[in-house]
Amino acid sequence: MIKITFPDHSVKEYAEGTTPLQIAESISPRLAQDVLAATVNGQPWDLSRPVQEDATIKLHKWDDKEAKHAFWHTSAHLMAEALQELYPGIKFGIGPAIENGFYYDVDNGDTPIRESDLPVIEKKMAELASRKAPVVRADIEKNNALDFFKNDEYKVELITDLQDGTISTYTQGNFTDLCRGPHLPDTSPIKAIKLLSVAGAYWRGDEKRKQLTRIYGITFPKKKMLDEYLLMLEEAKKRDHRKIGKELELFMFSQSVGQGLPLWLPRGTALRNRLEDFLKRIQKQFGYDQVITPHIGQKELYVTSGHYAKYGKDSFQPIHTPEEGEEFLLKPMNCPHHCEIFKAFPRSYKELPVRLAEFGTVYRYEQSGELHGLTRVRGFTQDDAHIFCRPDQLKDEFLKVMDIIFIIFKALDFKDFEAQISLRDPENKEKYIGSDENWEKAESAIVEACEEKGLKATVELGEAAFYGPKLDFMVKDALGRRWQLGTIQVDYNLPERFELEYTGSDNQKHRPVMIHRAPFGSMERFVAVLIEHTAGKFPLWLTPDQVVILPISEKYNEYAYHVAKELTMQDVRTLVDDRNEKIGRKIRDNELKRIPYLLIVGEKEAENEEVSVRKQGEGDKGSMKIANFAALLTEEVEQAMNQW
Repeated sequence: MIKITFPDHSVKEYAEGTTPLQIAESISPRLAQDVLAATVNGQPWDLSRPVQEDATIKLHKWDDKEAKHAFWHTSAHLMAEALQELYPGIKFGIGPAIENGFYYDVDNGDTPIRESDLPVIEKKMAELASRKAPVVRADIEKNNALDFFKNDEYKVELITDLQDGTISTYTQGNFTDLCRGPHLPDTSPIKAIKLLSVAGAYWRGDEKRKQLTRIYGITFPKKKMLDEYLLMLEEAKKRDHRKIGKELELFMFSQSVGQGLPLWLPRGTALRNRLEDFLKRIQKQFGYDQVITPHIGQKELYVTSGHYAKYGKDSFQPIHTPEEGEEFLLKPMNCPHHCEIFKAFPRSYKELPVRLAEFGTVYRYEQSGELHGLTRVRGFTQDDAHIFCRPDQLKDEFLKVMDIIFIIFKALDFKDFEAQISLRDPENKEKYIGSDENWEKAESAIVEACEEKGLKATVELGEAAFYGPKLDFMVKDALGRRWQLGTIQVDYNLPERFELEYTGSDNQKHRPVMIHRAPFGSMERFVAVLIEHTAGKFPLWLTPDQVVILPISEKYNEYAYHVAKELTMQDVRTLVDDRNEKIGRKIRDNELKRIPYLLIVGEKEAENEEVSVRKQGEGDKGSMKIANFAALLTEEVEQAMNQW
């Protein structure tokens, strides 16, 4: 018999070789019907895979990410099986589960697969799923795997890169795939299927390799879930930051400038500057000093920091100075520059913590196929800061950074968020720099800070930065999509690499601890998320244009500009729409621009020094004096700011 420990710490005995599905059946038939995946001793596990020794176990239903992963991973194999039947001779690259659904990269030779083919593939998938074929795991020797997949060069390459020993495969129906798993016990839970799009993808992400066809899809256990998801996708299209950014004239891209390098237009710049000013005010209250560092640095700077080893292959080519023989890189991160600023002066324990903040632009060479609007770019500005403190100050400083992030989320109406503590992978420590002792201290500081704040955070092994553990904040937007925004990282390692020191109360030299933090993450990504969260209807204090004045005819243009001047003197951001158009057309056009207030002026308003007020989403608010409207708007802004 083996002992199985459940999440509530209860223990039950089962026969050796019992599967997680049988364990679920022993608890209740309903649980066995709903469970989709398991975690055994912290490892993903097939429900149909036997457990041979004492173990801890978690059983996962649909709402758990582990269940969705198994469901969508099996769906990727189901799609591959359908493609194999429909396109004999097709070859397969990789087919993982992703955050929402799955994809498979395939090579169909000279026969392209187009979006018009997707309904036929969906139909075949549904047919195969209804057969309820069991998904069977097998462990085979590497040489046997190479022989089995010898006609698929993509699988052969993947297998060749694996360590010698046994390799797992999964088979359902007539399809067998190289795979770690886990998977569903059979295909029957897959009830609702939608293939979403077709794209090109270079094999293994290498632009020099063959371009494969990537097919994206999603599946659900109920048709209602799929219908709701497709409705959300339609709403997401309306909120796409690229579409709204163009409509509101916030930013643009130019092939002449280069892919992934955004150009901020006047309105977008005003929005971005206001966000920066907002954070600078908060940082000033928390004792930060602003600094500015260059966009480039000596290669050796990033070799010292470890960023060259980590990001060298993702960086732009070095810049060489032919006469001096120097080698520079576009900076991938701001922290090495801030380390040099700290190091420039003798430091005493009395002046710590030193908090250096910068809106610093950094550069990464992202492949063109990975670029996406403002969310994936080659040049982006981080709202970066680095805190150099004594070990006894670490937790308090970490808590203060958490406070800053909470202020930002409240001000911008991000009410639904999750926290994730990202720790080092204990089984793969060579990915990280620094000693075990320093890692343990850094990880303990984050866990203790979260406990003190009462913040429930999930723990993810292997997700730490290469130089230290971190606390990441995942925000859910208005459509329920998760975005990783704010991050706080504890670092004992860069201070050692840069030999940073301060003189302690004992008159001896000591190493400071370093906190990296970026509440927005990057200005580009944050603005993109904010656009989609608000659908372009920004808070009144933030929006580039607060008011537009609409004269009902050209006769009242002069009065409209008079109103604009009065409001501008009251720091109200104002436009005048003096086009020779009917007032109904002006109202519709400016509502589409998401301007919060529309002021209509005509004969009556001009005679009485008034404006007729319409508010976005609320309609007509009546007439009022110009000064009264300015006071109303100012009060609305102040009330919002006072809530922070």
